[in-house]
Amino acid sequence: MSIYRNEYLELSKQQQVVYVTTFQSGFDLKNFDVIMRQYPRIKLTNFTALKQALATPTAAPVEIGVWQPAFSIDVSRDKMTATITLYEIATQFTAIHVQDELQRQGIVFGVQQLDYMNVPLGKAHLIAIGQQPVRGQDAIVTYLEIPERKPVIREDGRADYYEMNFIYEIKQGAWLGEKTFPQPGIDGQNIYGTVLAAPPGVDVPLLYDRKSAYEVEEDGKIILRSRIDGAVERTHGIVGVSKHLMIKGDVGLSTGNIDFDGSVTVSGTVSPGFSVIATGDISIESLEGASGAAKIISHEGDIYIRGGIFGLSQTEIYAGNNVYVKHINDAKVTAENELHIGFYALGSDLQGHSVFVNTVKGKIIGGTTCAKSSIEVAILGNSHERKTEVRIDAVNKELLMHDIQKKATELKMIQDQIEEIETQLTRLRPLESRLNQKQLVAFEELKLALRTQTERALHLDRQLKIEMSELRYAGNEEIHVVKDVFPGTILMIGEKRKCISKRTNGRFKIDMGELNV
Repeated sequence: MSIYRNEYLELSKQQQVVYVTTFQSGFDLKNFDVIMRQYPRIKLTNFTALKQALATPTAAPVEIGVWQPAFSIDVSRDKMTATITLYEIATQFTAIHVQDELQRQGIVFGVQQLDYMNVPLGKAHLIAIGQQPVRGQDAIVTYLEIPERKPVIREDGRADYYEMNFIYEIKQGAWLGEKTFPQPGIDGQNIYGTVLAAPPGVDVPLLYDRKSAYEVEEDGKIILRSRIDGAVERTHGIVGVSKHLMIKGDVGLSTGNIDFDGSVTVSGTVSPGFSVIATGDISIESLEGASGAAKIISHEGDIYIRGGIFGLSQTEIYAGNNVYVKHINDAKVTAENELHIGFYALGSDLQGHSVFVNTVKGKIIGGTTCAKSSIEVAILGNSHERKTEVRIDAVNKELLMHDIQKKATELKMIQDQIEEIETQLTRLRPLESRLNQKQLVAFEELKLALRTQTERALHLDRQLKIEMSELRYAGNEEIHVVKDVFPGTILMIGEKRKCISKRTNGRFKIDMGELNV
């Protein structure tokens, strides 16, 4: 069957194969391309044969391509989309033929309506599109917001945080948090009508201390409430309520030393020679602070002393987290995290991951101040050149990296275990109402294991963040003195040491292997 003919050549087809017969040479490829555009159903498959045939008249027809159908439908690998390509001008029957072909191929979902009379030839157009499954919303957990313990320094140098409510008290049954349940997803379909199951939302556990809080279902939510009157605390991301001991007055002869498993508030002071030791936060509310106390120790929490510390060379302060104090005289103060001083430190031994003294008027005079990452203060030393030593103990990067890698490996292992437990719980939850007693016990054990492993993962994650922070500071440790460093002050970072001989200020760090003083 002849498709096209001129004085140079003839295009013909037999069944679905296209042939060219050339009568004379001189018909170039550019002109042949014009013919191809007139007959988009021709698909060229042998360009070399065509080129040779145009160059030399042929004795017999030469196979050069195939005769394509009026249209083709192509399905994506994931069976979520199909496209149609027209190879001849559409007629009033094209839509019927396309619909018949779609049904023949089993494409039944998401079929698009096209105006075939206006569809350009030779270009693919979307003819069917599936619906992707939509994952269900994850469980949403909300906790009671505890005011941040962060000192705010006014422009006049006065510190606002000395008047804050340091311990956040609540009553038994108080709301501590809540969780909305994970939601089912919305199923999808591919273009063949096959249902694609949607994954449900991921459950997220409420993290809390089971001894001081409990969960109960109310109005379609899991509500977290306090078992006891006490002070709210968040330790390693876990909400709890510690027992709260309120001392109305001073710690002294009438109370004896205090050693308490929980948080302690002293409305007065700690008398000379007496101690306050607690697992949680400690708040000393007296405006006079504490004078001559023996020990004020919080193993896991913060210490807040509204007034100041007059140590008389015998007071020891230790906090497993942060210390906030107005001023320090002749005392030893250690904070595992941050040490905040409002006005001054005089003749004291100070230690913290970071040490912050009011940068407007704050002073460190005499004694030794040691940090791991940074020390920030307005004035170091005094005009009498009192010996004042300030140092940063740089971390061993190699040992720290080794510990980080070890913890990261352990955390990954725990996270894999958590994922495995969550998969089991997701499979069992729809069947919970039909479980026998033995299976229910195993189900509860799985939930307990999830909470335990999650708490461990959070603890490791917190340690890793602290160590990663230390690693970031490694090599960037800094002593920042805003106003004056007086002669007689010794600055040290790592093994580098410098005794100041004339007043200066600035940011002191290791630069090109030396202390930039």
